Amino acid sequence: MATKYLAAFSVGCIWLVQAGAAMAEEAPMRRLLVEDYRDKMRAAWIGQMAAVGWGQMSPRWQEEIMPMEVVPKWEPRIVNQFFQDDLYLDTTFLRTLEVYGLDVSIRQAGIDFANSGYKLWHANLNARENLRNGIAPPDSGHPQFNKHSDDIDYQIQADYSGLISPGLPNSIIRLGEIFGRLMNYGDGLYGGLFVGGMITEAFFTDDLREIVEAGLRCVPEGSQYHEAITDTLAAKDEFPDDWQAAWKKLTDKYAKNDDYRRCACFPKGQGNINAKLNGCFVVIGLLYGKGDLDNTITTAMRCGQDSDCTSSTAAGVLFQTVGYKNLPERYTSGLEKETKFSFSPYTFDDVIRVSEMLARQTIVREGGRIEIDEQGREVFVIPVQQPEPPELTVCWDPGPIANSRYAEGEMRTIVPPEGPKIDLTDALEKFAPAWEIDHCGSYRNPGYHDTFLGRDSVLGTHPLDEKTPCVIFQKVLVPEGKKTTLRFMAGHDHPGDWQLGVKVDGGVLLDTNVGKETATDNWLKVELDLSAYAGKEVLVELTNAYNTSGTITWEAAFWDDLEIVSE
Repeated sequence: MATKYLAAFSVGCIWLVQAGAAMAEEAPMRRLLVEDYRDKMRAAWIGQMAAVGWGQMSPRWQEEIMPMEVVPKWEPRIVNQFFQDDLYLDTTFLRTLEVYGLDVSIRQAGIDFANSGYKLWHANLNARENLRNGIAPPDSGHPQFNKHSDDIDYQIQADYSGLISPGLPNSIIRLGEIFGRLMNYGDGLYGGLFVGGMITEAFFTDDLREIVEAGLRCVPEGSQYHEAITDTLAAKDEFPDDWQAAWKKLTDKYAKNDDYRRCACFPKGQGNINAKLNGCFVVIGLLYGKGDLDNTITTAMRCGQDSDCTSSTAAGVLFQTVGYKNLPERYTSGLEKETKFSFSPYTFDDVIRVSEMLARQTIVREGGRIEIDEQGREVFVIPVQQPEPPELTVCWDPGPIANSRYAEGEMRTIVPPEGPKIDLTDALEKFAPAWEIDHCGSYRNPGYHDTFLGRDSVLGTHPLDEKTPCVIFQKVLVPEGKKTTLRFMAGHDHPGDWQLGVKVDGGVLLDTNVGKETATDNWLKVELDLSAYAGKEVLVELTNAYNTSGTITWEAAFWDDLEIVSE
């Protein structure tokens, strides 16, 4: 009798195994040529870089639409955005995954983030300070410790998750739990899941509405972020050809209604970097840009607020659908292949290589495989996933903290490097060859601009950090018997401001703010008499420093018509 039951049990097990194998074979899969994956992934990185640089050159606008006439002209060199937070944070996350694997702990991810040396703002800045002070994730992004937890930060740096997870929305959700919770919570986290979800789908379709809806499925229903993107889709239906009407309806609700500003870090009218409003602007760019690369970027840019970030996200998705081989040469011809991203071992080609390597690992981890087709080409075979969004949380009524702290041994591994410094010697040689420059930081796309803020041949600079101004200097022999004048135009980035200093042999000749209160049409005209130094060789220094009393950290300076004239 036992033998009979054992035989029946064995037959049943064989049937279950065979049935399971048949079900596995019948499970829905999608196929993606590796060469197509690589082409789309490369294009997505280019799109992010191009648009964030282009958007950085534009003035900032809050709660009003940017006029088309102030949108700067595209130049191929702008694509080289190796010093932008939209890009260099992605490379930090890629490096962590490359070194520690796809199952890296959130604590190790936090240590790597704490050891970054680039400039940060808002949720990212607060989180890194928390981490360096021993507050481990996920508490580093919890509203109790991070007042910016609802901001745009993870939204602008989650592209990596979709690019290494083609067709795998649950992979981007899992990565969000590791990297997104370092700095964000609630809608701030959901913005990154939305972006990652769009990118996973953009490998398989160029229908932009389908892509937006795929991203939305990664966001918990009932969240204000889900509501905002749903409203944007409805606005497109209501105003199919009028993006400015859609913009007004969304701005009235998400920028001016206090119910949707409960975690706002700026007062009304002074800037809004909340994830959901800027997510709306990403979708406006995608849906109203009509598939045109320039139009998509400039539409998102003209929506204002965090306009470089929104245009970067929109462009990354659209460029991905187009593919690298189909991009106009103007977007690719200026790319510097040897430059490394800030505080990263990666060049552009390295990012492409590591992204593909991690995508291969992710596909296998999620139950897919890599095959060779009849033509000898590699094919990703990817299981179809239904997104499983995380539990709904909100920053204004958050859940309990995790009481997560780094141990003494972990704290010894957190050793932050010094901040980034870039060399503008070549740019200054083109702008004003008699002058030299030092201590220039990398933020806000410093360098030479053919046109900017309505003027030609402009030099952009930025302080190295809060304590170290960028300095332009020259030793000058002031002639006797002539009137010698230092002249230049000093510009500011709307609506930011900065502190202008002029020193002669260490003595202060001028110390003034350059901002909307002092500059006409963004420019301040300066003329200083140097005749008191006649017969002497003196060191003339122009400094671009932080304005410590300001509330907006866009201390980029712009210079034009710099000269010393003796008459």
